[in-house]
This record gives sequence, structure tokens and C-alpha cells, in this order.
Amino acid sequence: MRRTLPSFAALTLACLLTACGGDSGTTASASTTVTPAAATPSASAPAPIAPSADTATATPAGGSAPAEPAPPKPKPPTVPPLTCAQLADAQLGSAATPYNGYPDHIPLTEGIWNGEDGATVELQRPCATGDLDGDGAADAVGTVRLRAGGTGQFWTVAVWRNSGGEPVYRALVDLGDRNPVTSVSVSGQRATVVWLTRSDGRGMAELDIRRTSVYRLSGTTLVEVSHTDAPYTP
Repeated sequence: MRRTLPSFAALTLACLLTACGGDSGTTASASTTVTPAAATPSASAPAPIAPSADTATATPAGGSAPAEPAPPKPKPPTVPPLTCAQLADAQLGSAATPYNGYPDHIPLTEGIWNGEDGATVELQRPCATGDLDGDGAADAVGTVRLRAGGTGQFWTVAVWRNSGGEPVYRALVDLGDRNPVTSVSVSGQRATVVWLTRSDGRGMAELDIRRTSVYRLSGTTLVEVSHTDAPYTP
């Protein structure tokens, strides 16, 4: 027993000086690596603002606002179309474009004019309205007959321009003696006149041709564009 006590005491002292450590011993420290935690947004930081979906109407920085649409242009006033009834009190002919040699216009009254020379001018039934000069307003094409005594009956096609809804004489074309007009129509800025006439060598009363003439208005003149003839039997 006496031999084991010093060995136990020595072992205990060695433990205290080495493995167990003491106030006067030196200890080896292990190296430790610290990895910083991933940065996270602060709870108090504002969330990013998503861009607006409506980017078409956004005004760029430093730019000007989109221009406002121009106001619609006012429509021109509508001109009422002429009527054939208005021709009954219209003027026929002018100093620039005289009717059957009369130096001035002839004022119709209820469709008739009686001259001091005994001549009578009568507005006839064939009539039509429509745009002839391309201004969008309906003009009028009428027919008149002049009786100057005897058997003569001189037929004329006349045009009245629409001026603010009132007929103003514009042009005419003479068809000659005893060549009556049967119908008038207006379409596509053309006037179509159907009238009766005769073959060469026939007497004045012998009407045997139905002629269809197409006219266009050129200034103060009615110009025949074309005509077609068909046989006519009274």
C-alpha cells in the first residue's frame, strides 16, 4: 500500500499540469471560421414598386403630354334640291346665253310668258332634277316650247343651277321645230333627253325617230356626249 500512494499522487499531478490544465498551464485554441449570414432585406425597407402595366399613356420624363384630338370640322350647310315646280316662276335665258334670240331673260309666270310680238313660251311637263355641275346640289333640267304664230313649235332643253335652293338659269340646247321631248332624267352628272324627230326627206309632221341624247354641262353650254336612234311609230 505504501508503494502505490506516491504513484497515484504523481499521476494526479501530471493530469493537472497537462490534460486537465491549470491556472499556470498553456492551452491550444482551435481555429474557428465564421461564415456571415446571407443578407436579407430589412423589414423596415419599402418594397420595390412594380412598373405600371399601362405604359402606352405614360408621359416620359421631360416629354410633353399627348396632343388632344382636333375638333371635327363643321359640315357645310345642306342645300335643298330644286324641284320642277320651282321652274314655273324662274327666269329663262340671259344676255350671255340668250333664249331664241331674245336679248334679255324671259320671266316665266306660272310656267308661261307672253311676248309683245305675239310669241308664247310655255314650260312643258318633261323635267328632272339632279346634280349636273358636281357641287352636290340637285339642279333642274326642264323643257320649254315657243309658239311664234303659224304651225311652228320650237322645243328647247334648259338647265337651271341650284343656287342656295333657288333656280338660276345656266344653259340650253335648241332641238328645233316640232321635235317634242318625251322624257328627261339626270344621273351621274349627265342629262338624258328622249325626243322625237324625223328622217331626212320627211315632212315636219312625219315623226319616225325616237332619239335618246346624253348631255353634260360645260360652263353655260349643254354638250351632247352621245345619242342613239330607234324607230318610232305614232
